[in-house]
Amino acid sequence: MKNTYKRLDQYDRFEIEKLIAVRKNNVQIALEIGVCPSTISREINRMKGTPYKALTAMSDCFNKSVDKRRNRSKINANPRLKNFIYIHLKMRWSPEQISDSLKLFYPFDSTMQISHESIYLHIYVQPEKRLEKLLISNLRQKRKYRGNVRRGVDKRTTIKDPIRIDERPEEANTREVPGHWEGDLIIGKNHESAIGTLVERTTRFTIIAYLKKRDSESVRKAFELAFKNIPRHLKLSLTYDNGTEMAQHKLFTKNTKIKVFFAHPYSPWERPTNENTNGLIRDYFPKGTDFNLVKRKDIKKVQNELNKRPRKVLEHETPLNAISRLYFKKNVL
Repeated sequence: MKNTYKRLDQYDRFEIEKLIAVRKNNVQIALEIGVCPSTISREINRMKGTPYKALTAMSDCFNKSVDKRRNRSKINANPRLKNFIYIHLKMRWSPEQISDSLKLFYPFDSTMQISHESIYLHIYVQPEKRLEKLLISNLRQKRKYRGNVRRGVDKRTTIKDPIRIDERPEEANTREVPGHWEGDLIIGKNHESAIGTLVERTTRFTIIAYLKKRDSESVRKAFELAFKNIPRHLKLSLTYDNGTEMAQHKLFTKNTKIKVFFAHPYSPWERPTNENTNGLIRDYFPKGTDFNLVKRKDIKKVQNELNKRPRKVLEHETPLNAISRLYFKKNVL
């Protein structure tokens, strides 16, 4: 292993917790994450004999990074920086947007620059719970915890031979070539029902798939049916998360000729178009919806409304018009 220094981040810590749950040893965990086994050993020993919890480790790391003498983090130590962050959080800016804006507004002032992860840590590791709750309320996704905190065995590891997003063609990353899709499920009430969502990255054209069940066979067949009438030049790849409903990805590729790529664990930003689209769909089907009670025609109606809605990213063209111009063009460049 190449002996290079790497600082563990929150995603590494969630991965460590997951791998411990499936009984991986320190060497195996280190290989998975790309660090030295001694790094994993020190990280686990941080818990001082108690079961390893990513959130506890993150909090401990954050507290140790604070100036012990003054007991203040970079944000608390700089009122101007803190004011900028708080104002823009109230304006519903994401921590990443705030971090990027600071680099643009103060390119030569290091005291006014901070990573988005440090902003998230500041929000979620507050000694005063009332303030923590207030800061979280300004985030778009008002989660009680930062990141994916599912406990126990992560069933997503049961997907065999996944092809990671790193191997996806560059043309898919730039959106210059249509035909590359992102997919996911929206889960219904009590995790007992779901619908499938597919969105084309260039045109934002959306397909909502009705699902009788959310097992891998049902999802595969529903997605195959969804792509049935899409011309070959507009179905080049599908980028998915790590849900086991896509466990039959090889058979899906064989039947549709669509290559499936999987995003990295805990990395929803690698499927940004789908994440945004799911948010739009949630306006129609809020959390707690029982999709077993939703009729196919109602799902189709939502799909049509989304595809006929002008989008700023398309210069106010609709996704339906955007994909229609490409539908019968084999040479889409």
